[in-house]
Amino acid sequence: MIWLGPAGIPTVSKDSSTLVGIEVVSELKLNAMEIEFVRGVKMSNELAKECGKVAKELNIKLSVHAPYFINLSSAEKLKIKQSKKRILDSVERAHLMNADVIVFHPGYYGKLSPEETYEMIKEGCEDLVDIIKSKGWNVRLGLETTGKLSQFGTLDEIIRIHKKLKLCVPVVDFSHMLARQQGKIDYGKILNKLKALKLKHYHTHFSGIEFSEKGERRHLTIDNEQPPFKPLAKEILKKKINITIISESPVLEQDSLIMKKTFEELGYKF
Repeated sequence: MIWLGPAGIPTVSKDSSTLVGIEVVSELKLNAMEIEFVRGVKMSNELAKECGKVAKELNIKLSVHAPYFINLSSAEKLKIKQSKKRILDSVERAHLMNADVIVFHPGYYGKLSPEETYEMIKEGCEDLVDIIKSKGWNVRLGLETTGKLSQFGTLDEIIRIHKKLKLCVPVVDFSHMLARQQGKIDYGKILNKLKALKLKHYHTHFSGIEFSEKGERRHLTIDNEQPPFKPLAKEILKKKINITIISESPVLEQDSLIMKKTFEELGYKF
């Protein structure tokens, strides 16, 4: 099955509440929404439960994006501790709303080598997984492919973490991969790497993107065609992949609807 929706409350929503946002997603005939905690986890546990209830009634697949202020490979122990707390706070809300995955950017290389960075992030994820299991929270940790060359987060790096910790899954941001690879992207190769992991469902992000020699600069609308969406849609249908695609475009749900129309033109029925 294919799940499509915005990263956050739809731009056409007349109310800024998450609950109304979920209802608007349903009214738009979309079926997914990523709840954004990117500036901090401010949602109460009670509201998280209510969001989960409404989403279940409307058949909306929820996910969560943890705060941006996360670095599991920081040289400062306090920042690592704070990063873990932000992730766990996100996981707790995600569990209460029955969200499938919480997405986060794992960290930065800084003065470390890629191998040293990998070891630190793996160690941090091991701690997180132990806590999540002890709490009985039914949520996967989604390590996102990152768009800046200074960030840990190539697809191979994240797959390497997954192979050690099955609760940690790759979240492919296709625009980030294009930016990191300086305008190059091979959808078939990416999806083959994902299929080899034999996961039941893949969580991904899509938008257009502007980038420099250092990688990602800013997200753009889908009509930017950097990267193009239709070839990805064709590969997904050809490989019969169960996938969520969250729009991180500046116009959020509007580009989700364009993605939906593209799939329908290719013969898929929602």
